Amino acid sequence: MYEISVRVREYLDKLHIPTVTSITFTDVVEICIIAFLVYGILVWIKETRAWALLKGVLVIAVFLTVAAYFQMTTILWIAARLGSLAITAIIVVLQPELRKALENLGQRNFFSSILPFDALRSAGNERFSDKTVNEIVKACVEMGKVKTGALIVMERKQSLAEYERTGIDVDAIVTSQLLINIFEHNTPLHDGAVIIRGDRVVSATCYLPLSDNRELSKDLGTRHRAGVGISEETDSLTIIVSEETGKISVAQEGKLDRGLTAEMLRERMTSIQDKVVEDKKRIIWKGRSKNEE
Repeated sequence: MYEISVRVREYLDKLHIPTVTSITFTDVVEICIIAFLVYGILVWIKETRAWALLKGVLVIAVFLTVAAYFQMTTILWIAARLGSLAITAIIVVLQPELRKALENLGQRNFFSSILPFDALRSAGNERFSDKTVNEIVKACVEMGKVKTGALIVMERKQSLAEYERTGIDVDAIVTSQLLINIFEHNTPLHDGAVIIRGDRVVSATCYLPLSDNRELSKDLGTRHRAGVGISEETDSLTIIVSEETGKISVAQEGKLDRGLTAEMLRERMTSIQDKVVEDKKRIIWKGRSKNEE
């Protein structure tokens, strides 16, 4: 143990860490920022495959520590030569997780809260009308009764043009009859997802990425996994009607809520509607009475 502590002390001396004589406000802010970043990285690692990879790295680190203690020079030489290659391999293995983390960072409303350009641009423009909400709810309920499978993706802030190009252009007003006809069995457009932008169905038979979330129930089929998959990649809200049970589910932010009623579905859609309510003052003109001067 004494030899290990000496080696650690020598390593820290090589880092040339400056001695802090006084703590300023900048130092406190810097410590808070670093602590926040470390906490965010640890939370991100725990929620991805990097958690298992981190445990493997810790095992290797313990093994190398033991090798250094017993002066196993050959193993240490091989580890030093493979160090740069290991970093590249980790980046390649975690490429999907790193990409998703950067996308989530870009979807945060941190900058928009400071510089509300998006709010100014979208002020007074709701994503879709109440009529569209009612038509989608009506269509999902009707399809659920006859167990017609459906997959409806509602675009929000993040564009779905990448997935829209995989389907067939429709560009029609959202109606319950249109949605029911699209997902009717043995029709050319029933296979795949429908993408809705605003009050219009922009594309049908779209291909969506499948979720690899192992926590999803094993009895879920491809339609549900596709709905969860697109909600993991984008900020969209996806409505799934099961072909086996006729139950309505909603996928959002990688989470799947199953067995929704019509009112619950309407509430979920209304929550992302961004409806602007303007208070209009009523101006009442009162005529003078006969006795009023």
